[in-house]
Amino acid sequence: MLEQLFPNVVADKMSQAMMETIYMTTISVVATFILGILLGLLLFLTSKGQLWENKWINVIVSAFVNIFRSIPFIILIILLIPFTKVLVGTMLGAEAALPALIVGAAPFYARMVEIGLREIDKGVIEAAKSMGAKTSTIIFKVLLPESMPALISGITVTTIALVGYTAMAGVVGAGGLGNLAYLEGFQRNNSDVTFVATVLILVIVFIVQFIGDFITSKIDKR
Repeated sequence: MLEQLFPNVVADKMSQAMMETIYMTTISVVATFILGILLGLLLFLTSKGQLWENKWINVIVSAFVNIFRSIPFIILIILLIPFTKVLVGTMLGAEAALPALIVGAAPFYARMVEIGLREIDKGVIEAAKSMGAKTSTIIFKVLLPESMPALISGITVTTIALVGYTAMAGVVGAGGLGNLAYLEGFQRNNSDVTFVATVLILVIVFIVQFIGDFITSKIDKR
């Protein structure tokens, strides 16, 4: 029955493409989570009235974040081809997509981290400072725990965006479901391949959203 509905779909190719998409998404999400939190903390802590207030550092980091989160992803891939070749040795395959995925998503997530940190009650931070807490203690015992629901919600949105980015990266030979949908589906006029690849991408997105919402609801104490 399935063979009649999807005559051009090869199960092995589809499963391999799905694993490549999951691989690209997972690695880039982990790197984005770490870099995004670091950038977000730097944006927040160097802003006016905060612990590391520094106008120039804040302006530079803010400009970096704004520039890279504003560049359309497909253009970013092209711009980063020389860097990717040096770093990975090739511009084809799942690993070659990782630099562009991380550079594209980390600044986007950094802004979400900054917004989450700004939502923390200032009284909580002032209370920690008045008790003589060190900056590291305030970061790890106050800022990150208090903003964790927002951080998880933000990384969920970013992960879904990254799934979409991997599909776009597939158009320039990065592998994954996007690459399969473009080469085997669009270019060869096999609409069934494109349809199945799209459904699998949607399944990944729904699973990510469900897990993100579940974790957020569990850690949100409000």
